[in-house]
Amino acid sequence: MTLSRALPATLLLPLFLLLVGADEGSTQEGTAPTAEAALQQDAGTPDSQVAGQAGGSDAGVMLGLVPPVPVPSREQDPPMAHLRGLSAKQDVLARAKKDAKGRLVVPGPQGDVPLTIDPTLQSQLTRILQDYRVPYGAVVVLEPSTGRVLAMAEHSQAQPGLRGLTTRAVFPAASVFKIITGSALLEAGVTPMDETCFHGGKRRLSEKLLEDSSRDSQCHSLAEAMGKSANVIFAKLTHRYLSPDALKRAAARFHFNREISFPVPMDVSLASVPEGDEFRFAQTGAGFGDVYMSPMHGALLACVAANQGLWKDPVLFEPVANTPPQAGERVLSPEVARDLTTMMEATVTKGTARRIFRERGMGVPGAVGKTGTLADRAPFRDYSWFVGFAPKDNPKVAVAALIVNEPIWRIRATWLGREAMRLGLARLPPGSVAPAKDEATPAEETPADEESSEEEPAEEVAGTPAATPGTKAAMTRP
Repeated sequence: MTLSRALPATLLLPLFLLLVGADEGSTQEGTAPTAEAALQQDAGTPDSQVAGQAGGSDAGVMLGLVPPVPVPSREQDPPMAHLRGLSAKQDVLARAKKDAKGRLVVPGPQGDVPLTIDPTLQSQLTRILQDYRVPYGAVVVLEPSTGRVLAMAEHSQAQPGLRGLTTRAVFPAASVFKIITGSALLEAGVTPMDETCFHGGKRRLSEKLLEDSSRDSQCHSLAEAMGKSANVIFAKLTHRYLSPDALKRAAARFHFNREISFPVPMDVSLASVPEGDEFRFAQTGAGFGDVYMSPMHGALLACVAANQGLWKDPVLFEPVANTPPQAGERVLSPEVARDLTTMMEATVTKGTARRIFRERGMGVPGAVGKTGTLADRAPFRDYSWFVGFAPKDNPKVAVAALIVNEPIWRIRATWLGREAMRLGLARLPPGSVAPAKDEATPAEETPADEESSEEEPAEEVAGTPAATPGTKAAMTRP
C-alpha cells in the first residue's frame, strides 16, 4: 500500500496497537474496518480512487460524496438486525487495567500506555446503563478542544456480553441529522431568525406540506424549528433551498460515508441522499432518511459546533509529552458554527429537551444539544438520541447518548445525555464551570408527549415508561 503522506507521530502508537490487536474485518455495516483501511483513511485516499467512488473522472471529488457500500433501507432491512460486537482483541477498554496512579492502561511495545478514559466517569455511566437495564445503550463523552475520549460506556440487557455499541453505526441518525441539514441551510443564506410558516406535520409528512398554504397558521424561526425538531419546516426548507449535492457535501464534511481514525474499529456512518425524488429528499433533510451513525460519531458532531467549526478525530491514548495538539479539519466557518450552536441551544431552553434539563437539582450550565427519535416496526425498536455539549461559551464536554428501547422503557437518551454532561462537568477541577441555577418547570409548559412524539408517525412512537427516570423509585425498580 502506498501512503500519499506521512502519518502523524501521535497516531503511530494507536495504529501499532490496532495492527497488533484488531481482527480483520470489513467496512460494511455492523463490521469493523481493517487496520489497513484505517491506515489508508489517515493517509488520504488517492484522488483517482475518490473519483472512481463518485463515478466520475474529476480528481477533486470529495471523499464521502458516495457511500462506500450500499446503504440499507431502514424500513425493509434495519441494520440493527445485523449488529455484531467487537472481538476480545478489538476491545481495547476490556483489555485495560488500572495502574498504581489509578489510570486505565493497556500494554504497549514499550510498557503500559495510559488511556484518556476517566475511570470514575466511565464507571458511573456504565452503572446507570446497567441499573436501568437498557436493552441497548451507549454513551460517549469527549473533551471537545482535544478530542480526548473521557468515557465510552455501554450495556445491553438484551444481549449480555455484547461489546462495541459505541462504535457501531447501525442506529438511525433520526433528527440528529438536522444538525447537518441546519448547517447546510445556514450556508445557503437562511438565518436562525428567519421564520417559516406551516401546518400539520408533527407526526407525518406529506408532499402537500412542502408547499405554502393558506392553512399555514403557525410560524417558527429556524432556531425554534431546530429546538422543537419541527419536521415539516426542515422538509420545506430542504425542498426550497437545498440540492442533493449540497446536502451530500455537508454530510461528507461531517464525515458521513468516510472512515474515522480511531484505535477501536469504527463502522462508517452511512448516509443516503436521494436524487430524483423531491419528497424523499425533503424527508431526508428532516431526519427520516436512510442515515446511520455510531454514538462516537454523534459526539464528534457536537464537537464541531463546540470547536467553532473544526472537526477533531477522537483520541483514546494519552499523547506523549510535548506532542502538539491536532489542528483539526475545517468543517464550518466560525460564523456558521456559532449560528448552529444558537439553534442547538433552543433544544434545551425551549425545545424537545427542555423538561429534562429543567428538572430540579439536575441543571447543566450552558447546555446545548439535539434530540432524535425513530422506531422500527417489526420487531419494535425505539431509537432515541441526544448529542450536545456544555457549557456553550466555554465547551468542556461533548456527549452522545443512544438508547434502543422495547415498547416498555425506563430511560431514554435525553435523560442519559444530560446525566453524562452533568457527571462529566462534575469531574472537572472546582471553579471550571459556573454552577447551574436550580429551576422547576411549570407543569403546564411541558406537554406529556413533548419528546416521545418528536419526529415519528403515530404508529411508531415509543411506549409507556416503566418508571420516571431520576427518581429513587426508578433507580431501585426490579
